[in-house]
Amino acid sequence: MIPLRNRSRAAFFLSVALTFASATAHAQPKAAKAPKDSSRQSRFTAKTVEAEQTKFPFNIPRRGSLTLQIQILLDRAGFSPGIIDGEWGINAAKAVTFFTKPDDTDRLTGDSPPAVTSIDRATYERLRAAARDKPMLIRYTVSEEDLAGPFTAVPESVYQQEKLKCLCYSSPLELFSERFHSSKKLLADLNPRVNLEKLRKGTVITVPNVEAGNAALPQDTAIIARVIISKKHYWTHAVDTEGKIIYHFPSTLGAGYDPSPSGDFRVTYVSRDPSFKYQPKLFAEVPDTEPEAKLPAGPNSPVGVVWMSLSKPHYGIHGTSSPETIGYANSHGCVRLTNWDALRLSDLVDIGTPVQFR
Repeated sequence: MIPLRNRSRAAFFLSVALTFASATAHAQPKAAKAPKDSSRQSRFTAKTVEAEQTKFPFNIPRRGSLTLQIQILLDRAGFSPGIIDGEWGINAAKAVTFFTKPDDTDRLTGDSPPAVTSIDRATYERLRAAARDKPMLIRYTVSEEDLAGPFTAVPESVYQQEKLKCLCYSSPLELFSERFHSSKKLLADLNPRVNLEKLRKGTVITVPNVEAGNAALPQDTAIIARVIISKKHYWTHAVDTEGKIIYHFPSTLGAGYDPSPSGDFRVTYVSRDPSFKYQPKLFAEVPDTEPEAKLPAGPNSPVGVVWMSLSKPHYGIHGTSSPETIGYANSHGCVRLTNWDALRLSDLVDIGTPVQFR
């Protein structure tokens, strides 16, 4: 069991939404207008998503095929945009900004450089090279194993959750959403003629190609010297010995009555598929007289599929049951990442890896 400052699935949705101020971009050459994406283009096609840009610099559109392409490229390059949805939001904006400026001194202080709103030729070519020469979208055939489950409807009550054998995926659609780092709406847009709620063995679906292949990347051999977490701008960086960003992850942190800690700590242990000890006394909105509960493991656990404990008691870095909320809500002090980003980070850190909250 893992005692920590977090919240149950039900309490999680009471999170207070954060308002993020837009950063002012540095003066840049006049950018080419991005291709327009009308409502008729809401369902993406391989042709439009694969299209390589030829006019530079270009503005990043708010939504559409080019937006989806940039999100997929960032994901494969190790600069996570969070959940991929074809919509340009704060998480993707942070990712492309730090990809463009991986050596910016702000990365060491927890600040963020001015937001990048357009992409020049050099950055675009570097992004495509970092993501490797692979298709943006792939056709995936649903297997019998994919449909085997178990799949479990997750009740809101933590005491009902305690009775379950696992906090598993609720459906094959949720499984594919996490496997391909995508929103359910995006998968529906990519597959307008497929009933994603009733998938069968042999069904072929179009999904983002978030796997970049087996070719070596600089990140694969880089030594992660420390993890830097921004309390002000809600991101987590794995950096090398010189402080250069190797991986970037959008994050949810604490605020208000439950802030994340400040200072320097270290990773003390890593647990895959952890159970979760629900302790009302750790939650300001829950009466201390409420009973404790031990919740089973699973991707819909309040801590997701991995828990990285820190040297400050009750605090850690972990996954989440609601990837779409990362960067847009508050935690009870812990650092939340999408399940796939948490798994990637857990592969990078060791016992004793420094973790700095800035």
